[in-house]
Amino acid sequence: MGQVDERYGGEGARSDIKSILVGSGNQTMNITARTVHFGKNSPSDMVIRAVMREQSTAILNGITKIEKGASGANGQQTEKILMLHPDARGDANPILLIDEDDVKAGHAASVGQVNPEQLYYMMSRGISRVEAERLIVYGFLAPVVAEVPLEGVATQMQALVEHKLGQIKELDQASISE
Repeated sequence: MGQVDERYGGEGARSDIKSILVGSGNQTMNITARTVHFGKNSPSDMVIRAVMREQSTAILNGITKIEKGASGANGQQTEKILMLHPDARGDANPILLIDEDDVKAGHAASVGQVNPEQLYYMMSRGISRVEAERLIVYGFLAPVVAEVPLEGVATQMQALVEHKLGQIKELDQASISE
């Protein structure tokens, strides 16, 4: 279980949370990200994406709280889960708690599997199923990596994802050859 807790005050204070999860086997990943606005004109952006394989499970809880007095606040959040196996599970829970009238807030959540038409299209172009799935996963995660403002952190995040997907790719190839 992981928790990110951002509490910030002061006019114009900003919060920007970006998270990526890649689960395999029977892992359960339970993440709660919370942003609390105290200051006026305070923007926040929360983006969480998870890729689940095999029997793994992701539970994503995004909480944006705008306190009384934080007029002009703008709290946005997105949680998306891509399940790559019929036994994978996902639960995305965006929560907005607003105690001020003059604010903007929004949320989006989705949980789903790879579109079979995308796979078919790529495979009809000579791309193996494993590689097509891998490219779809990279496309799903790329917007989060692209938004990381520190190049070194973005590079490190990409390397970790590639490592995790490389391990999964080897497992997939082994199960295909059986």
